Amino acid sequence: MAVMDMHLKIDKSTLPQHVAIIMDGNGRWAKQRRKMRVFGHQNAIKAVRDTVEGAAEIGIKYLTLYAFSTENWNRPKFEITALMELLVSSLSKELKTLNKNNIRLLTIGNTDSLPKKCRKELQNASDNTAGNTHMNLVLALSYSSRWEIVNAVKQVINQGISAEELTENTFQKHFSTADIPDPELMIRTSGEYRISNFLLWQLAYTELYFTDKLWPDFRKEDLFEAIVDYQKRERRFGMTGEQIASN
Repeated sequence: MAVMDMHLKIDKSTLPQHVAIIMDGNGRWAKQRRKMRVFGHQNAIKAVRDTVEGAAEIGIKYLTLYAFSTENWNRPKFEITALMELLVSSLSKELKTLNKNNIRLLTIGNTDSLPKKCRKELQNASDNTAGNTHMNLVLALSYSSRWEIVNAVKQVINQGISAEELTENTFQKHFSTADIPDPELMIRTSGEYRISNFLLWQLAYTELYFTDKLWPDFRKEDLFEAIVDYQKRERRFGMTGEQIASN
């Protein structure tokens, strides 16, 4: 279906405020073309750009992209190096576009573990887009939910918060996503049906959408299709359909 046709199917009054995406399939996309995995990562940039543009067009307020997990540090060193270099160059190239489209860049994860050059470029992009208000683009870098939860527990202990004082709200204030609303929609590409240690706490009531399309082939029309599918669902949050209807 054409981009415009799918765009017109979206109900702007019931948009998810936050969409999260597990960008999977770069390696397989490259392998299908008899190329090295790095080739897939390089071609994934167009998918990122098109998806960000599409999200901004329709009015999504938060778009989180799972760019690099803590488990990804176990990949071959040359691939990690290439990914970090690609991150730096992409941030530098896209900064002007982010500002032009009034998009703020945020990061979640253990960013202290990233190379110094990456941290510097991330800080520069975050500082330069801090005043932008149209959309928040959140990059999950060196991120995993288990790391985030353990890190939150450590902070709670170090602050001397008692068991009686601890609630869900006080606990999640120690997450790297503390100032970000939970996603209403999570998309995973490449035909895999896993969460892969991504936003486990935050996805408690999130609608999940899986597509066979490999990430380098993902475009804004695929995002729109996922949102149209999301808008057909009934979100009950533990209540009955009748209770939702009456509210």
